[in-house]
Amino acid sequence: MPAHLWELARLFLRLGTTAFGGPAAHISVMEDEVVTRRQWMTRDEFVDLLGAVNLIPGPNSTELAIHIGHRRAGWPGLIVAGCCFIVPAVVIVWVLAMCYVRFGTRVEVGAMLAGMQPAVLAVVVQAIWRLRRSMIRTRFTAVLAAVSLAAVLAGISEIAVLFGALLVALLRSGARPGGPPSAAGNARPGAPMIVTGAAAGAGSAAGALAVGAMAPTGVFLSFFKIGSMLFGSGYVLLSFLRGEFLVRQSLLTNAQLLDAMAIGQVTPGPVFSAATFVGFLLAGHAGAAAATVGIFLPAFLAVALTAPFVVRLRRSAPLAIALDGVNAASVAMMASVVVLMVRGLAVDATTLVILPVASLLLMFTRIGSGWVLLGGACAGLLRLL
Repeated sequence: MPAHLWELARLFLRLGTTAFGGPAAHISVMEDEVVTRRQWMTRDEFVDLLGAVNLIPGPNSTELAIHIGHRRAGWPGLIVAGCCFIVPAVVIVWVLAMCYVRFGTRVEVGAMLAGMQPAVLAVVVQAIWRLRRSMIRTRFTAVLAAVSLAAVLAGISEIAVLFGALLVALLRSGARPGGPPSAAGNARPGAPMIVTGAAAGAGSAAGALAVGAMAPTGVFLSFFKIGSMLFGSGYVLLSFLRGEFLVRQSLLTNAQLLDAMAIGQVTPGPVFSAATFVGFLLAGHAGAAAATVGIFLPAFLAVALTAPFVVRLRRSAPLAIALDGVNAASVAMMASVVVLMVRGLAVDATTLVILPVASLLLMFTRIGSGWVLLGGACAGLLRLL
């Protein structure tokens, strides 16, 4: 390969293997590597790329890696950078999914993940807390978020709510030229788009479904649809997974979805690698491959289509206004998934303690989500004593 492609491959394979902490941490590391150390671009160019990825669906840090690859080495660089950043996390999650299916009926493993499940919801609560000011900036977006929350809780599909919020925001922008300021317009490396943390230990939940509940083609189409619609925090993925595979198709349980998100957090790289885990549960190895391609392919396509127009996207008032509406709906979907999935937890004294305590620790201390997940696992084990 040309030297530029080798450089990209080495950099993003290393980041994909070692970059814990979620997209905010990923973006900060990428800025240090490509702006400060290697000087592949100026900081203003980097910020333009970051603003552009906030305006398209998909995982922000992954799309930023893809953009950097395109800027450095053209279309081959786009593919190399994106794949090298994604593959390490996918491989790790794939192995953990196999362990999940094989050892999921062990009592101690089930107890550990039962303790981790309310801790996962606490991480979502923390993400909502951190994002509330950057994604709900005006009275209009606050009202839109409240209406979106009520709509999801009433059973309206996530995609319908997302498009409804988008339409309302665009209609309002027509009535008031210029519209409200966009959160994307003020994005900077290190902004709290997703809050995750490094963690030690992951396991499997009791009662895993038999592999092969869904055809690989159906898995791909479902995840491609989700990847094409998902804006905002990676924790919105949990809402889409719940709607698609629990509510509409009844293929997964609350516990399995929470386990998937937990494993997506405790591994390096994008949280969207949780899709690989879900795909394996649904259709084995073929399903894991189909889910991975389906969830990440829209990101490659979106970057390929928008890369020539980065500056225009970054400065587009209509797109920024549309993003305000989508962000408000995304926060609402995160809140709705906490409410709806709490109902599916095994409600006992341990659960009732872990969720509020973990939420408070994450919101008001510097304890990382990885330690909270580990603490939840330990609390689950203590129930066996």
